[in-house]
Amino acid sequence: MKKKERKNKKETIKAPKFNMYWIYGIIFLTLLLFNFLSSGKIGTREISDNEFSTTLKANDISKIVVVNEDIAEIYIKKEALSKEKYKKITSSSFYSSSAPIYTYDFGDLQNFENEIKSAKTSLSLDFDKTSQKRTNFLDQIGFLLPLILMVGVWIYFMKRMSGGAGGGGGGQIFNIGKSKAKLFDQDKKVKTSFKDVAGLEGAKEEVQEIVDFLKNPDKYTALGGKIPKGALLVGPPGTGKTLLAKAVAGEAGVPFFSLSGSDFVEMFVGVGASRVRDLFKQAAQKSPSIIFIDEIDAIGRARGKNNMTGGNDERENTLNQLLTEMDGFGTDTNVIVIAATNRADVLDKALMRAGRFDRQIFVDLPDLNERKEIFEVHIKPLKLAKDVDIKFLSQQTPGFSGADIANLCNEAALIAARKDKKAVHHQDFLDAVDRIIGGLEKKNKIITPKEKKAIAYHEAGHATVSWMLEHASPLVKVTIVPRGQSLGAAWYLPAERMIVRTEQMLDEMCATMGGRAAEKIIFDKISTGALSDLEKVTKQAKAMVTVYGLNDKIGNITYYDSSGQSDYGFTKPYSEETAKVIDQEISKIIEKEYLRAIQILEDNKEKLTVLAELLLEKEVIFKDDLLNIFGKRPFDEQETEKVEKSTDVDNIFENSNQ
Repeated sequence: MKKKERKNKKETIKAPKFNMYWIYGIIFLTLLLFNFLSSGKIGTREISDNEFSTTLKANDISKIVVVNEDIAEIYIKKEALSKEKYKKITSSSFYSSSAPIYTYDFGDLQNFENEIKSAKTSLSLDFDKTSQKRTNFLDQIGFLLPLILMVGVWIYFMKRMSGGAGGGGGGQIFNIGKSKAKLFDQDKKVKTSFKDVAGLEGAKEEVQEIVDFLKNPDKYTALGGKIPKGALLVGPPGTGKTLLAKAVAGEAGVPFFSLSGSDFVEMFVGVGASRVRDLFKQAAQKSPSIIFIDEIDAIGRARGKNNMTGGNDERENTLNQLLTEMDGFGTDTNVIVIAATNRADVLDKALMRAGRFDRQIFVDLPDLNERKEIFEVHIKPLKLAKDVDIKFLSQQTPGFSGADIANLCNEAALIAARKDKKAVHHQDFLDAVDRIIGGLEKKNKIITPKEKKAIAYHEAGHATVSWMLEHASPLVKVTIVPRGQSLGAAWYLPAERMIVRTEQMLDEMCATMGGRAAEKIIFDKISTGALSDLEKVTKQAKAMVTVYGLNDKIGNITYYDSSGQSDYGFTKPYSEETAKVIDQEISKIIEKEYLRAIQILEDNKEKLTVLAELLLEKEVIFKDDLLNIFGKRPFDEQETEKVEKSTDVDNIFENSNQ
């Protein structure tokens, strides 16, 4: 048994990879050595003018050879080699008896020859002088060096692009047209499953059905149905499109080819189309299989736009090949293409048609319940304290994607570790929300007492107006600690509404104008601190008038284009008279809500002052502080009665949101 095991071990030992760079190095060193040997300069030493004159006068020179009328080679007499200064050279291991002892750069040839003649005559010297024309090996092939260098650079880049840099032979140069897709199969499994994908129930059902198509095709084809050829995942960044594809790879149990749209793009003409052909060829050979193309808009953009460069033509050729391959599959190949993009509006219509991508699965931002599920997935590796309220955190993070929530949980853990805590507390999550939304806290920012007072009254104005309005979002906390680019902030618990009514939008605008109104009432002056507030209410008012048709003067008309094809940069879809009416109505809405905010603050001026002073003292105040100053909101009691009448948790959320 042991002998067999040893034999098997010997058989499984892989031979070392053949590395071409060793061959290149050996060739270069051989050429260099051959050049030195041909030049005959190994072991020689260059001498100065004084050394040459001394050696010449000592009558130690047996022969002088002028090479190429440039350098003189000095040969020493045999009887003089016993001198100490020559022994140092002749004793060297590099010295050759046929080589000269010295080389001398004499400068001007005519002066050198005159110097030798005069020395021979005056000192009666006996040595020979000859001249030679000599060319070494590198001089002979010097004209080829630029060509050799260009070929070497070309080989290097070709090997890098084909993934063969570092060895493997020159055959890898020609792999540039091969697909770069990563194959996940039985040998290389993906551990992600549908259990790791929280929320996205509708999208999960769609992709689960695709997996079922591949596992049990007879279940659908027996009824005359056809397996879909493609599914397109569309949605904002960070919503889990790639995660869904990973779950499909983990659940399907079939070969899964994964790559990005940019992997098809190359600087050489025809490479993209060649890679598409090779990818679909591999997938067909391993069918049933799945191809996943992430960020397909890199090659799937609409053709014929901005067709100014050859690179654009190459991208269109790649897209044409992709369209051909997707439409060329038969129903019995069992190969499904899944693609992901957040720019579905720019994709070519031919790519989006049925028969290529039969299904478009919209992966939207998670709602309240889905965010709660996502939180429960990402808090599993964390050591949580008992005070963590996942329900409140899911309410506090509207508009967060799955990637944002993952980042929030990680940020909370880092904050807790920074404070040397043994567990992650609820406040750490709230601090993480502040850090992500508001930016880095800047306690050392230089703010004068007057500016700090103005900021406190500004934020207190927001809090007061929102507290007194029925449809404004309930307040969570107010701070005057600078974060990012803001000098202060008021945090709310927004209700997630599927539809928004006019009075709800107006109340939100009024609360937004509360900061500027407070400055006007208390200081009788306004500042630049309300810039972001003005930007927000202007956009809301413009949307009411031009998008949602919530204005009597304009009527039931919208100038919104949901397809995203229109660009109103230079031409507007309405007349100049209508533009004037729109401007007037936008201004009227904003001014009306500003005056309403002033009236609310005038009626509650004393409470506003108390709140602002408390904010100056503590810098951060919470909902309990507002309850102590203002008391309960009357409409909060009405909402509580609605909640008590409802017994279903889902209905509680629905009633409170509407």
